[in-house]
Amino acid sequence: MKNADTAKTPVMMSEMTWPEYADALKRNPVVFIPTGALEQHGPHLPMAVDYLLPSAIAREIATEVGGVVAAPVTYGYKSQTRSAGGPFFPGSTGLDGATLTAVLRDIIRELVRHGARRICVLDGNYENLWFLTEGIDLAMREVGDKGVRIMCLQHWEFLTEETLAQVFPDGYPGIELEHAAVLETSLMMNFHPELVRFELVPDNAPGDAPCYDVWPPRKEWVAPEGSLISAKGASPEKGALIAAQYRRDITKAVKREFYELG
Repeated sequence: MKNADTAKTPVMMSEMTWPEYADALKRNPVVFIPTGALEQHGPHLPMAVDYLLPSAIAREIATEVGGVVAAPVTYGYKSQTRSAGGPFFPGSTGLDGATLTAVLRDIIRELVRHGARRICVLDGNYENLWFLTEGIDLAMREVGDKGVRIMCLQHWEFLTEETLAQVFPDGYPGIELEHAAVLETSLMMNFHPELVRFELVPDNAPGDAPCYDVWPPRKEWVAPEGSLISAKGASPEKGALIAAQYRRDITKAVKREFYELG
């Protein structure tokens, strides 16, 4: 899968010339599509977190398997009040679900037209999943007969109990509260430390919204800082730990789905 030749080959599609991309496709590589969102991540993280992280993770996995990373989908489904603060922060810029579905469908069709047959959608925005699933399903109706295989994952689903115990020695609060918190902040400190304003991390209490939604959304359900729980426990070391576990386990899953199972 990975050899001396592929290790020297650039993996980011956007950084390749078209002849380099054409040559890369001759290997029938896994082509990764990072997907995310542009939305607030508290006062200490940039609004690009949800596509910067899957792009960085995809780059690491692509390096392991001789893959290619397509340009990220930088806009995602609308920020929801209980999971990301909703419409109460300037900058959070969401797409209708049907738009996100259509964008991913079109990208997949184009990649297949180029010659890609192995595609992995690597998502970084909690709210995106079902619209991505629909985009994949619609694309497969059109290109599935060309021998195309697609997998879709959200990176936090690969967190192990061992990793969580090391990152959260006092107990894991759950992914529902991890917006702009320890996981994302630690990963950003590992991949993009220059973009983290750790001195601005708020020391806010966990969010306390009920287990349902209402429209119009309630501003009082959202911490004014934007993060759902404090990221004070984040560190570059924790980010490196998570990144290493992702590199090992996501690589293993990608190899299994695209190389070992046919």
